[in-house]
Amino acid sequence: MNADLARSWLSLSAPVAAARAGGRPIVALESTIVAHGMPYPENVRTAREVEALIRDLGAEPATIAVMGGRIRIGLSDDELELLGRSGQAHKVSRRDLPAVLTSGDIGATTVAATMICAALAGIEVFVTGGIGGVHRGAPKSLDISADLQELARTSVAVVCAGAKSILDIGLTLEYLETHGVPVLSCEQDNFAAFYTRDSGFRADWRLDDPAAQARFIRTKWDLGLAGGVVLSTPVPEAAAMPREEIDRLTDQALAQARDQGITGKAVTPFLLARIKALTGGRSLATNIALIKHNAQVGARLALALHLAPRGRLSGAAPAA
Repeated sequence: MNADLARSWLSLSAPVAAARAGGRPIVALESTIVAHGMPYPENVRTAREVEALIRDLGAEPATIAVMGGRIRIGLSDDELELLGRSGQAHKVSRRDLPAVLTSGDIGATTVAATMICAALAGIEVFVTGGIGGVHRGAPKSLDISADLQELARTSVAVVCAGAKSILDIGLTLEYLETHGVPVLSCEQDNFAAFYTRDSGFRADWRLDDPAAQARFIRTKWDLGLAGGVVLSTPVPEAAAMPREEIDRLTDQALAQARDQGITGKAVTPFLLARIKALTGGRSLATNIALIKHNAQVGARLALALHLAPRGRLSGAAPAA
C-alpha cells in the first residue's frame, strides 16, 4: 500500500490537526452509532457528550465519517448534525469505502471501516459501543461481521462493551482466538455483552490499569504482531439490563427479522430498533450509558499509550 496515496483521502478537522501538531493523544469514534445506532436527536446529543467526556480527560475525539468524497477525521458540529439527521447515510465497511468515496455520498463508518481510517490517520485507540461478530446461525448463513477480520489485520486498539448480545458470543471469541486477536477486559474477568455486563465467557486477560493495558498493547505491536486488540469493559451496573430479558427479546427480534427477510448488514440496525421498541426505550438508555463509559476508558488508554515507551521497556521485566 502507498501510505501517502491512502492518506491523501483524509481531511482532518481543525481540532484534530491541532491535537496532532501539539502531540496530544487522539481517540477515534465511529459514525454508524450516530447514523444507524440511535434515533435523532439522541444520537447527535450523545455524540457531542461523548466527545466532551474525551476532551475532559485530556485527549481529542475524532468522529470519523465519509463526506464529499473525503474521509473526515473529526467532524464539525454542522457535519455531525447532518450525519445524525440525514437518514440517508450509507453504512460503510471495508468493501464500501471506494464506492462511497467516489460517489461523494455521506457514509457512516462501521467498526471495520473506522479501524482502517484511524490507522491511516495514525490513531491508535478507537472507541465503539460493541464490536460485530459471528451471527447466530452463522454455520448455515456464514454471516460473520467484517469487524472480526479487520481486528486480525489492522493495528488499532478497540474499546467496547464486548460484543452485542444479538450475536453468538462464544463463536465470536473463538474466531478472534483463531486469528490471534487478544481480548482484554477491565473491571471484571468476563467479556461483556453490550446491554448486559457478563456474557458468560472469560476474556483472555484482565487488566484494569490503563498503564498495564498500554504496556500490553505496545509490546504486541513492538513485536511486529500486527492486528488489533479488543478491550472489553462492562456497561455501568446501574444501566445494565437483565441477561434473561435481553436474550428473550433478542430471540423475538431475530424471528421477526427472519420473517421479514432481513439479512446482511441490515440485521443489526433492525435488531437494535426492535429491542428499543420492545423495552420501551430502556435499551437506548443502556446504549448511551455504555458508550459514554467506553469513551472514558478509551481516553485513559489513549493517554497511557501516549506515555508508554517503545521497545523492551514497554513490557514486563524479564524473569531473573
